Amino acid sequence: MRKLALSDEILMSIEKPARYIGNEVNMVKKDIDKVDVRFAMCFPDVYEIGMSHLGIQILYDMFNKREDIYCERVYSPWLDLDKIMREQDIPLFALESQQSVKDFDFLGITIQYEMCYTNILQILDLSKIPLMAVDRTEDDPIVIGGGPCAYNPEPLAPFFDIFYIGEGEMVYFQLIDKYKENKANGGTRLDFLEMAAQIEGLYVPMFYDVTYHEDGTIKSFEPNNVNAKNKIIKQLVMDISNTYYPDKPLVPFIKATQDRVVLEIQRGCIRGCRFCQAGSVYKPVRERDLEFLKEKAYNMLKNTGHEEISLSSLSSSDYSQLEGLINFLIDEFKGKGVNISLPSLRIDAFSLDVMSKVQDVRKSSLTFAPEAGSQRLRNVINKGLTEEVILNGAKLAFDGGWNRVKLYFMLGLPTETVSDMEGIAELSEKIAELYYQIPKDQRIGKVQVVASTSFFVPKPFTPFQWASMNTKEEFLSKARIVNAKMKEMLNKKSLKYNWHEADVSVLEGLLARGDRRVADTILYAYHLGCIYDAWGESFDNDKWEQAIAATDIDMDFYITRERDTDEILPWDFIDVGVTKQFLKNEWKKAKEETVTPNCRMKCAGCGVAKFGGGVCFENKN
Repeated sequence: MRKLALSDEILMSIEKPARYIGNEVNMVKKDIDKVDVRFAMCFPDVYEIGMSHLGIQILYDMFNKREDIYCERVYSPWLDLDKIMREQDIPLFALESQQSVKDFDFLGITIQYEMCYTNILQILDLSKIPLMAVDRTEDDPIVIGGGPCAYNPEPLAPFFDIFYIGEGEMVYFQLIDKYKENKANGGTRLDFLEMAAQIEGLYVPMFYDVTYHEDGTIKSFEPNNVNAKNKIIKQLVMDISNTYYPDKPLVPFIKATQDRVVLEIQRGCIRGCRFCQAGSVYKPVRERDLEFLKEKAYNMLKNTGHEEISLSSLSSSDYSQLEGLINFLIDEFKGKGVNISLPSLRIDAFSLDVMSKVQDVRKSSLTFAPEAGSQRLRNVINKGLTEEVILNGAKLAFDGGWNRVKLYFMLGLPTETVSDMEGIAELSEKIAELYYQIPKDQRIGKVQVVASTSFFVPKPFTPFQWASMNTKEEFLSKARIVNAKMKEMLNKKSLKYNWHEADVSVLEGLLARGDRRVADTILYAYHLGCIYDAWGESFDNDKWEQAIAATDIDMDFYITRERDTDEILPWDFIDVGVTKQFLKNEWKKAKEETVTPNCRMKCAGCGVAKFGGGVCFENKN
């Protein structure tokens, strides 16, 4: 088994050669001859993005704690090296051993966003692993997919042997032990996949058949193998203070997207935003103990040399021990040159007081996410944020010395009107006006209010999974309405407006809600040369449109039509805890503009109580 390390000549000819050489601080080295199972952990994007992902850091540490397993890493080669590898027939290799990914037992791919789907095919192709699971032999690794996009695995189903539904700490070791058992017994690849299908949370796509009605909707989704389950139940770690978390995270050689220690303080969210997939699939809320977090913060900073620590959570302000944690971090690290990053905070007096202690107010901007321009539409999406709260937060910020505000909105939300769109500009103007109410001698220069809009994509396991999605033309028309209204504002020089690419959003919608038939489109697009679709410089919408036309994909069927709530959806075979009936009720309440209180205010009966723990039980004896 030879090393495939790139020659000096190749390394000197490509951008950022440090992406491919391994040997980073805290990298694990093992004797390959003394391990039973080799696992290549893949993030299908460029090194700097992948090295910023906490999930891989956790699993890398977890796997390598076992002496019989060696977990190594692989990322997508950037366009320059991709070209060289194809021209010179260089197989894709893992960073630790510099050996071919094809020689591993497992290739585990985390699927974090839809626009990386063609990069998954790039990884397989460069590794010389057949793209289609049915074409793989006993000599090929078992290809496993996980992560948030695995909650609708169907557009990628033909390319994967197994999908892992849920959090990776739960059943991976059970799966690997079955692999070792099957190998010791002389079992085949098929034998192992049948064993895997019996493990909770694992989905083997080839063991299921799909049929369709004449109108294109799903008629049936049934197992074709006795080992396959009718329902795949997501796997959750309930006690997240007694589980795996790295004390020695990997430290990249080059600046990563998030070049800092990441401290995950909780999983799940008590909020019920109806557009948010993470809010559904990561329920219930599970907090890490304060003492656990103190220990991990100290160890990770000591073992990495990082000068920044970031608190990770869907809604950090809802962490019940936030004040104690922040006071500890300030007392322990602020005087030692360590910056503290506090994303996902609600803007209130406590948060602003904390932020003023941990960052340079004059250099920083504050972020608000109203999501919608009117209170009516915020009620539709169940944002739980009133205009009064937003304006009060902005006033507190300006009084505290801030003069830069970022606002995040969505366009294309269900029931949206022109008034809602124009409300984005009007709310931005009201915030700017607040700043100029401060006496001139107390202001710090001019205010800058930057409003950004993304385009709404209905996601699986949300109340909006049945919603219609706008076309590219509709999205752009709405952005123009907002832009025109911005130019009418009195403080227009203090306002700036940005919007997302509409064609990317439409494609994301197709991939997010597609079924198995969309796999042909992904494959076709890849053969046309589509990779790095999340990157503006390499995304080619013309090629995707060519692929969509060539594979007979009806965009009206997948994008613009509103689904019937009785329709079988491609992801209905997965049980995330939140029931379909609850989502139907929330879809109805959205149309009625009715707000559902958050989990700490009142239980809405979403269904996740069956997992135990979480806020469902906080006030029970």
